[in-house]
Amino acid sequence: MNLPTPLVSADWLRANLGADGLSIIDGTWFLDGGAARGRAAYNDAHIPGAVFFDIDAIADRETDLPHMLPDEATFAEAVGALGISNQDNIIVYDQQGLFSAPRVWWTFCAMGHEAVAVLNGGLPGWRTAGGLVTDAPTDVTEATFMATRKDALIAAADDIRKGGVRIMDARPSNRFCGEATEPRPGLIAGAMPGAQNTPAASLITGDGMLEGDEFLTRMLNPAETNDGGAIVTCGSGVTAAILGLALTKLGHRDWRLYDGSWAEWGRAENDRALFPVIANTESDRTDAEKN
Repeated sequence: MNLPTPLVSADWLRANLGADGLSIIDGTWFLDGGAARGRAAYNDAHIPGAVFFDIDAIADRETDLPHMLPDEATFAEAVGALGISNQDNIIVYDQQGLFSAPRVWWTFCAMGHEAVAVLNGGLPGWRTAGGLVTDAPTDVTEATFMATRKDALIAAADDIRKGGVRIMDARPSNRFCGEATEPRPGLIAGAMPGAQNTPAASLITGDGMLEGDEFLTRMLNPAETNDGGAIVTCGSGVTAAILGLALTKLGHRDWRLYDGSWAEWGRAENDRALFPVIANTESDRTDAEKN
């Protein structure tokens, strides 16, 4: 099977649904309600044969930061229990159009699995294209999955501090500028010094599709990432993956995702010498966002 990456259309999936070696993952997660609400939505309706990937559960359980990347063994065990093997071509979607599926896509990439793509438009786009849904449980045969962590796709706070890299913040502009309260308790408002704001929602059409290449190029100006690459960040490492998906679609793969994102950097108790924060960052928005 020739798997288009990093995006597939609903028409492509309809033509290949049921093919040997094709695994479909529902990675729905909501800012309000998390993966628990996502699982409820999956139970109500999902693409036939899809399994549910719980972003909050398939995560590092030794930290209080939300849905941090798990270790290789934890990920491999959880994915194998979903019936997914290293030989599978994987399609990830979510039920909001394009929101949390890129985070699951990045997670598989960060664990060494390259045969993975996101369904453009998610479940709404699937339905619009005439795709069927079901509430029937998916029969799963446990498989073996071997994970190999790819550190080149993962950033930490120290990578931000080192400088020499473009920092791209996917949060809404009012949060980036410190004008809105963060949705998670215990976080201050503002942004990392030097960060640029490209809200993830600005890259998505009204029907939940990733915008076309010309628009993405104008919004992201990917040529700026050529020297030191880019680090994408957001509130907790979910919508940052949308920026990474868009960069990848444009052929720019020199980017990393800051897993801790603002959930780590913006903690009120942090030493501000180590985690500096600025507000009123209107001048740091991208030109496309200003317009």
